[in-house]
Amino acid sequence: MAPSFFLLLFLAGSLLSQCLSFSAAEPNNVKTYIVHMKHHDKPSSFATHHDWYAASLRSLTTSTTEADDRAGHDSSSPLLYTYTDAYHGFAASLTPDQAESLRRSDSVLGVYEDTVYSLHTTRTPEFLGISKDLGLWDPRSDQGQNPVRAAGDVIIGVLDTGVWPESKSFDDTGMAAIPARWRGECEAGPDFSPKLCNRKLIGARYFSKGYHMATGGSFLKKPKEAESPRDQDGHGTHTASTAAGSLVANASLLGYASGTARGMATHARVASYKVCWKTGCFGSDILAGMDRAIADGVDVLSMSLGGGSAQYYRDTIAIGAFTAMERGILVSCSAGNSGPARASLANVAPWIMTVGAGTLDRDFPAYVVLGDKSRFTGVSLYSGPGMGDKAVGLVYSKGSNSSSNLCLPGSLDHDQVKGKVVLCDRGVNARVEKGAVVRDAGGVGMIMANLAANGEELVADSHLLPAVAVGWKMGDQIRKYATSNPNPTAVLSFGGTVLNVRPSPVVAAFSSRGPNLVTPQILKPDVIGPGVNILAAWSEALGPTGLDKDTRKTQFNIMSGTSMSCPHISGLAALLKAAHPNWSPSAIKSALMTTAYVIDNTQSPLRDAAGGAFSTPWVHGSGHVDPQKALSPGLVYDASADDYVAFLCSLDYSLEHIKAIVKRPEMNCSRKFSDPGQLNYPSFSVLFGDKRVVRYTREVTNVGPAASIYNVTVTGPSTVAVNIKPKRLVFTKVGQKQRYTVTFLSKKGTSPTTRSGFGSITWSKAQIQVRSPVAYSWTQLMS
Repeated sequence: MAPSFFLLLFLAGSLLSQCLSFSAAEPNNVKTYIVHMKHHDKPSSFATHHDWYAASLRSLTTSTTEADDRAGHDSSSPLLYTYTDAYHGFAASLTPDQAESLRRSDSVLGVYEDTVYSLHTTRTPEFLGISKDLGLWDPRSDQGQNPVRAAGDVIIGVLDTGVWPESKSFDDTGMAAIPARWRGECEAGPDFSPKLCNRKLIGARYFSKGYHMATGGSFLKKPKEAESPRDQDGHGTHTASTAAGSLVANASLLGYASGTARGMATHARVASYKVCWKTGCFGSDILAGMDRAIADGVDVLSMSLGGGSAQYYRDTIAIGAFTAMERGILVSCSAGNSGPARASLANVAPWIMTVGAGTLDRDFPAYVVLGDKSRFTGVSLYSGPGMGDKAVGLVYSKGSNSSSNLCLPGSLDHDQVKGKVVLCDRGVNARVEKGAVVRDAGGVGMIMANLAANGEELVADSHLLPAVAVGWKMGDQIRKYATSNPNPTAVLSFGGTVLNVRPSPVVAAFSSRGPNLVTPQILKPDVIGPGVNILAAWSEALGPTGLDKDTRKTQFNIMSGTSMSCPHISGLAALLKAAHPNWSPSAIKSALMTTAYVIDNTQSPLRDAAGGAFSTPWVHGSGHVDPQKALSPGLVYDASADDYVAFLCSLDYSLEHIKAIVKRPEMNCSRKFSDPGQLNYPSFSVLFGDKRVVRYTREVTNVGPAASIYNVTVTGPSTVAVNIKPKRLVFTKVGQKQRYTVTFLSKKGTSPTTRSGFGSITWSKAQIQVRSPVAYSWTQLMS
């Protein structure tokens, strides 16, 4: 596994790469560019858009054969991909001069250098309340049909690192025939037979042309990964099985988290689209995967990857997701692993479900006992021989290398650490790599201590030697002991798996958080889901740490990241789609948001692992998903594609830029919001700035009983007066819509130092609560 993947997949405190432009020098400076075309300008003389694009490229040069040879493609054109659904345009291998020439064409909206994106369960079904009766059950829906079984008609497309088809999580026993509407296929490769697909894993494709170009064409000449849908990384298998894995008894990671593993929607179908390779996920390949998934007929797109852009018209994922939303496909994306940094979110377009990460009520305790008899509790997934009860020497930053406290490769002095436990600070390099560095230097154990940025967040790893991870406060105590005691010692021990941990859930410190800087009037993330220490299927091409030197094999692995929380929500969306096939992606999203909870299992507000304080909507969005309540949300905030167009028209975008996202040749902005926050969104983000009054109107649709009456309650800071008209919503039939208007007034005398505040607006009827979080800002979000 490449370091760039390793940091994000296993180092929860690492920073998410935000849409980094690939700029490595290639022969004759040929690079991959994504060209955004005016789709409807195609001359009638060309039969297809592909023909038009190829001709446009041929006009740039009299000879492209040499460039194609360098790119590893046998073609008469540098054209790599033609996009028709997710995007209007193509990807091509070009020189900068050729790219500039294309930019001058009247039929070209934009030319962008290819970008590289980074990749951002036995207990989670029970934790989410969907383990009984094969999952969610609502006798009022679909005449008593079990929506989990109905999920057999729902297809989840997973864009990731591919799939390990032999995994038991993709067993199709008892599944009905593949839906006739499915247009996908299983592609062959040197290590992948189409026969490996079945009624569960119904599609497997791969997209590598952008990756080929990024590696100078060497991929075909000296393969590092087989050109096939097979998962050589593990991440794609893990996410796909989390979303929709079949039931697998006696699953565990080397004895940890043992039980029956299952995805969220056990009867849903899985289609895998491999768009990520050892050096990352290239925008041109991601677009090709989205384009194909939309055409194939998926119902949910799950994407545990991303970056972002300051403008939606330059964000390939946002552009592709708009088309998916318009086709009725819900797009679920990870928020990113750049927390606890403020305003660190990825994938913030309002038509995308943006998912943060929280903990489960399951833990893997491990213990440190120091020579002064002090005892500390941390976590670990170490499963090899223990250290015994005899204390051994403890070393911290004793080497001559200034980075030895971080246990970077080559930083430890063998003579200093041989036979001892090494205290390593978390950060910079992957957690499991630190353990390998200690082992290779002769150490017999490791204590990995959080730094301030990680707070008290504990992420367990399957280390290669006895190792315990501890929080920031405990880490500081151990550091003090190790540097002040003339003969420090330590003993490490391991406690297995423990359930019903309190408090839980807690928002992960690594989970990216708001405010949303692209459109501050849209509150992001939308929700959080289980994303810490998640057990799911794994590729047998590598060990659980992903390190080359890890020769262990396991069918399941435990991982952490918003990459893990995203497919949980994708699977839940599939269940809701099965239960309510006529709901739009916005309605499904609303149901998951307005029924989310913000109280943990100790009946206290959700906490943030980064500092131990209470979390806020900028950290957890609407809260932690509650699938049972989402099945019958009472009211939903729906939004059509036209509503999102009006939202885009309210931004400072040119009409051509909006057309690039919407892909409609004749559109205009005759309808636009006076404020982007007027979008019918299930949450509120109120920016006062130099204004004292902000007024928004929302529309809710009754999806509960025909005769329903809802009353409103408001919570929030004393510095804001909130007036809602009407205060009562009366419905007489299912599907009826009602509007209400909220006026937010910043009271006079509000302190100039006030930066933000939070509250909620809740419509209630009996046991149903339709809750919308509200975030307030008085100053510039990044000031």
